[in-house]
Amino acid sequence: MADTAEDAEDFAGNDESGSVPEDAPGGRAAERRVARLTKRLRAFTAAHGAETEGQISYLGERGYRLVLVGRDGAFGDQVAPSREILVRAAERAGVTLRESFDGELAARVRIGPYEWSRMAGLQIGGPANNPG
Repeated sequence: MADTAEDAEDFAGNDESGSVPEDAPGGRAAERRVARLTKRLRAFTAAHGAETEGQISYLGERGYRLVLVGRDGAFGDQVAPSREILVRAAERAGVTLRESFDGELAARVRIGPYEWSRMAGLQIGGPANNPG
């Protein structure tokens, strides 16, 4: 933990020169990641309706997942190392974020034959789970 405000600034990723490391949340790499995610989210929104909504959840060490649900019921997801990156990309793409994946949002999801066969696997003739 940081003992002083100066230590807190160093802990937050700033060095004495005032620059932000490339991999810090406000760095160039993070900004490129936001731009890539924004492009993907806009493509999803264009294909599945302007009223796309999403919910961000913590995955653990991997980072955070944004689950998207389009107006037409299509769903998808994107993963990023930080919540901030997903929030910034969603805001830029016009995706409305929800606090939870509640019943109303879940009821909009339309699961097709492919997803059902993947969930049931071999029980209903879906793809095998063995590598080959």
